[in-house]
Amino acid sequence: MDNIAGRKPALGWAVNISVILIVLLWIFPTVGLLVSSFRTADQISSSGWWKAFFPTEQTEQFRTADPDGRVQDGDVFVVEGVIFENAEANIASWGTSSRDVSAYAPGETADLGDGETLTLNEDGTYRWTGNDEQISGRGQRFFVTATQPPEFTLRNYDNMLFGGSSDNISKAFFNTLTVTIPATIIPILFAAFAAYALAWMDFPGRTLLIAFIVALLVVPLQLALIPLLKLHLSIGIGKGYLGVWLAHTGFGLPLAVYLLRNYMAGLPRDIIENARVDGATDFQIFIKIILPLSFPALASFAIFQFLWTWNDLLVAIVFLVDSSGDTTVMTRHIVELLGTRGGNWEILATAAFVSMAVPLLVFFFMQRYLVRGLLAGSVK
Repeated sequence: MDNIAGRKPALGWAVNISVILIVLLWIFPTVGLLVSSFRTADQISSSGWWKAFFPTEQTEQFRTADPDGRVQDGDVFVVEGVIFENAEANIASWGTSSRDVSAYAPGETADLGDGETLTLNEDGTYRWTGNDEQISGRGQRFFVTATQPPEFTLRNYDNMLFGGSSDNISKAFFNTLTVTIPATIIPILFAAFAAYALAWMDFPGRTLLIAFIVALLVVPLQLALIPLLKLHLSIGIGKGYLGVWLAHTGFGLPLAVYLLRNYMAGLPRDIIENARVDGATDFQIFIKIILPLSFPALASFAIFQFLWTWNDLLVAIVFLVDSSGDTTVMTRHIVELLGTRGGNWEILATAAFVSMAVPLLVFFFMQRYLVRGLLAGSVK
């Protein structure tokens, strides 16, 4: 009786837990990049992104103001100032040596020897006193351990999108759009016509042609990169947008034709036959009936093709990127940042999330068609 249709499987809870774990496994890195992109370099180096929403205790090094601004108070010279001018922080402890950064509590006075003293108050104000020889040269160094409130900034995005430095990713962003949009539309146009012909038009060798297209799905694209590049160079295409569009079209066509053909073959035959009886041509049937009904499959392939071309690095390097840097795509730009800014995690996190933002929007906008398009043709 356990196998009666409609009864929930006994291990359904295990499946649900597994799905939740997989979802969390994918969400955590994305959320981590998003949060880190709004943090400063000091915050990233001192604590994990999961602590960004809570006050954190940090130890920082400070120096008093320049002794040139000292004032004389009786027999001693005094330098006064304040730290944390633009931020609220609760000072827990402080010290004058890196070996003991928590030697004093706020408000206590440190004896630096020979009458030289330094006092740091809880509100961040300090007072450095000493004789003429002691209050000279550089400011006195001291260390402060304080609890900092959560702080987020848009400076990283401003530098990456609107800054004038080499880190600016806006040009690479538009270069990637220039590659991705045509490389997504062109295969769909060709594949839709081919899929209709393979699904609803009788001609010799149709079955053999379908089998050939299925065989192309298992051919690694790496095998075709160098021969295809030599072909592009021999016919004058060279490296450029046209070459990378044709490459992505060729690599994406087998999956597109296979996916669309399975979907179109599952459409009701009565609709097609009635249209032919009414005198509709194959082109009219394709434009007015097949295409509107095949939108889930078209959207499903568009998601795959867009994500693949947006995140592609190998094909872009072979067919597009040159020494000028004018056609650099985002994946290539991020690789260059890894070499030049490998320690600047705030820059890398911002660039990575900018690169992820568009695919995420595309997927969430069209994901309702994804399952329908993939399952089409699998059952009768």
